[in-house]
Amino acid sequence: MEATLSKLFSIVSNWVWGPPMLVLLVGTGIYLTLRLRGIQITGLIHALYLAFIVRKEKGAEGDITHFQALMTALAATVGTGNIAGVATAIFSGGPGALFWMWMTGLFGMATKYAEAVLAVRYRVKDKKGEMCGGPMYYLSLGLKKPWLGTLFAIFAAISAFGIGNMVQSNSVAEAVRVTFHIPNWITGVILAVLTGLVILGGIRSIARVTEHLVPIMIVVYMVSALVVLFLEWDKVPLVFSLVFSKAFTPTAALGGFAGATIKEAIRFGVARGVFSNESGLGSSPIAAAAAQTTTPTAQALVSMTQTFIDTIIVCSMTGFVILVTGVWTSGATGSELTAKAFSAALPGNWGNLVVTVGLILFAYSTVLGWSYYGEKSIEYLLGEASVIPYRLIFTLFVFIGAFTQLELVWSFADIMNGLMALPNLIGLLALAGVVVEETNRYFAKRRKGQ
Repeated sequence: MEATLSKLFSIVSNWVWGPPMLVLLVGTGIYLTLRLRGIQITGLIHALYLAFIVRKEKGAEGDITHFQALMTALAATVGTGNIAGVATAIFSGGPGALFWMWMTGLFGMATKYAEAVLAVRYRVKDKKGEMCGGPMYYLSLGLKKPWLGTLFAIFAAISAFGIGNMVQSNSVAEAVRVTFHIPNWITGVILAVLTGLVILGGIRSIARVTEHLVPIMIVVYMVSALVVLFLEWDKVPLVFSLVFSKAFTPTAALGGFAGATIKEAIRFGVARGVFSNESGLGSSPIAAAAAQTTTPTAQALVSMTQTFIDTIIVCSMTGFVILVTGVWTSGATGSELTAKAFSAALPGNWGNLVVTVGLILFAYSTVLGWSYYGEKSIEYLLGEASVIPYRLIFTLFVFIGAFTQLELVWSFADIMNGLMALPNLIGLLALAGVVVEETNRYFAKRRKGQ
């Protein structure tokens, strides 16, 4: 029975995440880029200024600062995809896959921007005075299609328990078991307690943790990667050449690498890029809606930097380490390939430790971020009384996931994750005019010095 279900879910997952979905996701990003006149390039410096210098607008309504909203969203997206996903893309599509990840990230920035504009524009206050927003609200209030909002909330709530909970806790438990020989159930207990202590306090508690945890984990991982690149500095120009040339030409079989066509480079680069930054899925605008901001555009610019940091910076670091060390032809894949790459350049057991600690922190932060996404989806479906029971159940499933075989859970959650994107992309395309209107208003005021 389990084998049959696993095969069925695999078939459905391949269909949901097939070429039509990837074309729709990237196509939406291209369309929004054109409508917004390349805002991810023209507005990037201002966006980084808002995110890291301004951080908080005076007199703005909301629950958390710009920076906290960004860190909460980054917590959910900077995860196993940045370590294992990049490695899988290069293993399956060759060095050229990294180029197509960059393209996905570049156009995904426009998608992420549009999501956040709509999330803030159509957000509402609940009875506790907290902000509620995201695709379910802009589909219901903006597009006037409540049934689409309900569908999104159902898919997001299910995904939160799978891809944002059990899959992540299992990844942490396995990494800890292999490296430190600690039983999965012990890791599960510790992880569940740490999760419960944070999420029971709601978005403000989550934001306080993520604004400290996320920068530390990203900086530590990036510094480790930069050390490798410094040690292998003479190969960096060759890697750039390899990435750009193999994006448009097939990669021949080398060592344990089976070879890859241009089609495979594009497919795996785009697929893993979308998986990593979640642009178009509709998850991160739920966090953006909680931000303290006076205008939708200000927070949207901050949110846009999430994809830049996740894909253009963090994923690139992983990809470059794998390529400069030459282990991409070893036949290994996933986190094993990334660990091999760091171990090839760093002395002793430092390579394994970097990847293991990275996986632990990245996965744990993903649990925190997705707990909020799931909470707001459940609240939309069942009302505010469901929030506390949800937090308790979510914490319990963190423990269960640590020692459960998750093939079925992963496949089913993957399907729900993909289905989230469909109603969200409909909303983005239909409400693109609203995004353009808000953007023009904001920049017109900036030109006037207001």
